[in-house]
Amino acid sequence: MNKILVCFLAAFAAANAPFPIMAQDVASITPTRIVIAPAQSVLARTIKASLSAAYSGTGAGSAAYAEAQKLYFLYGERHFEPIWLSETADGQVQFSPAAQQILDLFAKAESEGLNPADYLTPDLQIPATGSDPVAMAALETAFSAATLRYASHIYTGRVAPRSIDPNLDIEPKTLDAAALLVELAGSKDPAKVLAKLEPTHPEFLALKAALANFNGSAVDRPTPIPPGALLKAGMSDERLPQIRERLGLVADASLVYDEGVVQAVKDFQQGLGLEPDGVAGPATVAALNGGAPARREDIIANMERWRWMPRDLGAFNVFVNIPEFRLSINRNGAETYTTRVVVGAVKNQTPIFSDSIRHIVVNPYWNVPASIVKGEIAPKTWQNPGYIDSQNMDLIYNGDVVSPWQVNWSAVGDSFPFKVRQRPGPGNALGQIKFLFPNKHDVYLHDTPSKALFSRSQRALSHGCIRVQNPMEFADALMANETKISRASLEAMFGSSERWVNPDHQIPVHLVYFTLRPGADGSLRSFADVYGHDAKLIQALGLSSAAAPEPIVAEAVAVPGP
Repeated sequence: MNKILVCFLAAFAAANAPFPIMAQDVASITPTRIVIAPAQSVLARTIKASLSAAYSGTGAGSAAYAEAQKLYFLYGERHFEPIWLSETADGQVQFSPAAQQILDLFAKAESEGLNPADYLTPDLQIPATGSDPVAMAALETAFSAATLRYASHIYTGRVAPRSIDPNLDIEPKTLDAAALLVELAGSKDPAKVLAKLEPTHPEFLALKAALANFNGSAVDRPTPIPPGALLKAGMSDERLPQIRERLGLVADASLVYDEGVVQAVKDFQQGLGLEPDGVAGPATVAALNGGAPARREDIIANMERWRWMPRDLGAFNVFVNIPEFRLSINRNGAETYTTRVVVGAVKNQTPIFSDSIRHIVVNPYWNVPASIVKGEIAPKTWQNPGYIDSQNMDLIYNGDVVSPWQVNWSAVGDSFPFKVRQRPGPGNALGQIKFLFPNKHDVYLHDTPSKALFSRSQRALSHGCIRVQNPMEFADALMANETKISRASLEAMFGSSERWVNPDHQIPVHLVYFTLRPGADGSLRSFADVYGHDAKLIQALGLSSAAAPEPIVAEAVAVPGP
């Protein structure tokens, strides 16, 4: 059987792969043809029958169907001969050396945030006799299925994002199962091949390290700073020595909240997106204590979400973390700019997906979404047709602007067959500029006249779009690679007419949802599970049997906006 495997691998490499198949290429290889070669041995015919039964016996569209189909095509290309089994001189069946190494990975799956029981299933038992082709075929196909399952889990995650919530609009990555299994079977170090499939993002690796050290870090966590009175400059408090130590200041027994500590607190608050007022209140003390202590399941859930992310975020990209209410621009993995954002309220959640910024619009019209028209604007217009003009809005019917005073509202009834847009101007809900990455959700980044909202610590307050605190600073940083566009050139366009600008370079933008983020010192910063995605994912991963709690609900926003 070993001879059959070696001959096949050599023939496959010669006929189909002029260059060695590398793990980094696995995701990009797309099969161009399907070849089902005839089975030529009793064992091969048994494997074929087993795979055929599994293939036809599962419901089309299910995960089991997709897995059975991959295996059938894979073995069909190689005459249905086994990959993972070999026979000793006395006819006993054993796993190949590559299979043995993969079994070791299954046993250590917890270090990857995975469940060993998903791979070390009861059907991976060596049959009592090697002469039973049915048992051998079942073992062979079960091992291939377990290997594909493990590879898929470390590469793209255990749970389909949209099964958690439709707002997690992320397309799972795909693997070329045939190329991967062939490379694994022929590799002297299959663990290294599989390791190349896991995310290489530094934050994922930091979370993996935190998982490995979880028990130790839980024991070594410093004594929390106790709650107390709101601390302002000049006040005295017994917690000051602890606060100085936590901020990395020179040890001092003084109990006075002096200017040195105040400035250090401001810097700390600024780095976390808190209001940098230098006042040590409950939120700042909680942050100094590391926020809510990270649980093991929280680490695993955030590792899972990193597996959903694109392998390549882009050398220059925009990263918006919803639970953090924060936007950053990153170049080659280093943060070059950051600002606060307001994101969608719980009932109007900002979706999670990746795209590319392609247009900048100065003096934008706001095309009011139908949901806002129906729920907010239509009722107010029925009561007072002057509401449209008071909000600097146009009423549009069949593409033409119509006066609300010329509409027979009694004849219109409840249908409200109009579209509504808000004209450019100081009070426009989009402010003076928006940043477009065209998508089915009609979500984008934009300015806002409601600046006071950025001072709040909980900023899930919009209708779904993302409001940027310092949009022109952001525009300046965003156009760093453009020779013809700058903050000055965009500001020169301010006026009453909408102007579109198309950068030469599309910029990847990632709307993400991470409730744990590693700091530069390796500590984990916790953020509230504002939409409840964390709790639902933890439950789906089988890490908690408790029902997912209700998401955090912010106070209503009086000013309509995207």
